[in-house]
Amino acid sequence: MTFGSVIERSVARPLMRLVTMGGAPILQQLHLEERLLRRTSDNWCIVNDGTAPPTIVMGVSGKVSELVEIRPVLQDHVPVVRRFSGGGTVIVDQGTVFVTFICNKTAVAGLQPFPRDIMSWTGQLYDYAFDHRKFGGNAQSITKDRWVHHTSFLWDYDVKNMSYLKNPQRAPEYRQARDHTDFLCRMNEYMPSRSVFTEGITAALGDHFTVQHTELETALPDHDDFVPSTKVLSPQDLQDIISAKETPTSQRVQGWPH
Repeated sequence: MTFGSVIERSVARPLMRLVTMGGAPILQQLHLEERLLRRTSDNWCIVNDGTAPPTIVMGVSGKVSELVEIRPVLQDHVPVVRRFSGGGTVIVDQGTVFVTFICNKTAVAGLQPFPRDIMSWTGQLYDYAFDHRKFGGNAQSITKDRWVHHTSFLWDYDVKNMSYLKNPQRAPEYRQARDHTDFLCRMNEYMPSRSVFTEGITAALGDHFTVQHTELETALPDHDDFVPSTKVLSPQDLQDIISAKETPTSQRVQGWPH
């Protein structure tokens, strides 16, 4: 795996605050990221090594009925989170390594704040696939002055967990209609350790930014009434989706007010 190292040395590097976490729940991480995006003006990199319990994370506009096997999820009490950003659906656990960038639009010289451009820039820092098999899934949210790009890397994964996800009806052409196990690979098949990966990212960041390690406790103001939009779908939410799908349209129309 390669890490980027190209930089114009004559240009002063902007500050990047680096927060590292180990095993933080993905809901906590997403709440933190949204808060940093909307309530601060600094550039941030968040690295979280693993999460528990196994959790399904969906994009803001994803349709649960098309992306999630709801009945087994309910039976096995698997949490389903709808995050604040776009992108696809993943299931994350202790085998997942998370890397998120939260940046001002002026943080990277020449970078246009569009998904394809942001993807191209992060591709200078790390890869997303080996031999046409993917190990990194990403999503973005772009506001007026800032953007967030978060990636979940599959250091390892449990095949059973992948069975909770449906193959998306709309998928990139490079997926070639492959199911999850044929489409994905594990990073631990290609790299010696998780620390080699995370330390490589930090080193690559240093070629583009002045990196400042920041404790989570000092990252945010003490008093903040921010309410994140990332939510956990309740079992009742999921059951309602099943009920709505099973109820014939004609019966639902009869219940509408006239």
